[in-house]
Amino acid sequence: MRGMAIRSPSLMAEEAIATLASSLPDVIARPHDLDARSDALYGAWLCAVCLGTVGMALHHKLCHTVGALFDLPHAETHAVLLPHTIAYNTPAARDAIGRAARALGVADAADGLFDLSARLGAPRSLAEIGMPEDGIAKAAALATKNPYWNPRSIEERAISDLLRRAWSGARPQAG
Repeated sequence: MRGMAIRSPSLMAEEAIATLASSLPDVIARPHDLDARSDALYGAWLCAVCLGTVGMALHHKLCHTVGALFDLPHAETHAVLLPHTIAYNTPAARDAIGRAARALGVADAADGLFDLSARLGAPRSLAEIGMPEDGIAKAAALATKNPYWNPRSIEERAISDLLRRAWSGARPQAG
């Protein structure tokens, strides 16, 4: 039973990613499609269950840091930063991020999420949602001051580079 408890959140996360990646474009294309909305709700429920079983890492820290510093919209901040934080953590969490890529049906999870954001019409840059370019250094310093646990070490220079790419809307990269 111990092994099952460890695998279950990973399997649920993979199912959540696959379900949302397939249902959200349908919800955008056909907002009144109850089947697509039901699938999206199922994916969201799976995400919520997973969220209750894990700790927070770099993505959460960066979203709350830039969101609070610059009064950015919560969901859009997460949408912009997720591909970049996934790319940052890929070298240190290959198995988990490989599962995410498989769920998205792509070779690279960060690129897959970045492209999914485009298909959904979501913002893909921090500049687009109101973050000033001159805030990058301040956000990187604050985010690295008291970092959360993260699979890859958190270094201010690398976080600054990540934020610069996210600010400009560049494709994510491991950095």
